[in-house]
Amino acid sequence: MQPTASHPKERIYCALDTVDVAAAAKLARKLKGTVGGIKLGLEFYCANGADGYKRVAEEGLPIFLDLKFHDIPNTVAGAIRAVAPLAPKLFTIHTQGGPEMMRRAAEAAREEAEKHGHTKPWVIGVSVLTSLDGSDLNAIGVRDAVPDQVARLAALAKDCGIDGLVCSPKEITLARAAAGADFKLIVPGIRPAGAVIGDQKRVMTPLDAVTAGADVLVIGRPITQADDPAAAAMAIAESLNA
Repeated sequence: MQPTASHPKERIYCALDTVDVAAAAKLARKLKGTVGGIKLGLEFYCANGADGYKRVAEEGLPIFLDLKFHDIPNTVAGAIRAVAPLAPKLFTIHTQGGPEMMRRAAEAAREEAEKHGHTKPWVIGVSVLTSLDGSDLNAIGVRDAVPDQVARLAALAKDCGIDGLVCSPKEITLARAAAGADFKLIVPGIRPAGAVIGDQKRVMTPLDAVTAGADVLVIGRPITQADDPAAAAMAIAESLNA
């Protein structure tokens, strides 16, 4: 049976694409009660580090720390140990770092959670970035089609003890088939009907993505650039009840 959230809003993680700590904290405060969590990415963390993260975390929402670790196994395990005290709800690594890197990441996350007395974060593998399509993969020497590559990486991640996968909406069904019902699927590239697509190449509406099997929807600009972000998030959550 596929995992489900107890309320539709809990499926929504809002991507706070800013390096301004005060602005991020203010937006997190506004969104509390309307989304399941927020995503802080590489730009934010490079600009503000752990102190900036802690300031936003004070607003009380679960945090998806999206740093996409990709390096040799020892370095990735060390990076996970470094961020573990922050207790994110989930964080990302690149599945293309290989089996040993993924196994060491899962092990480090488990050990550090026990050490600090935290709930173990979800270790989520990035498959094929949603800004890429088949021609982009070919340009870097990957001859398989995007769906085949995502399915392969989903199965590999599951075998290595990773909790879930980031994939585009278009690969949800294949990733679920490759990795099973308990594997968490974190899906960016979500755009409500009529929204601007922007730099995403593989997109889907929130309801269609959940119907296909997404567990968590990562949504940025349709919420953050709305006149009323909380109302925009609530409208998206309500659309999931259709």
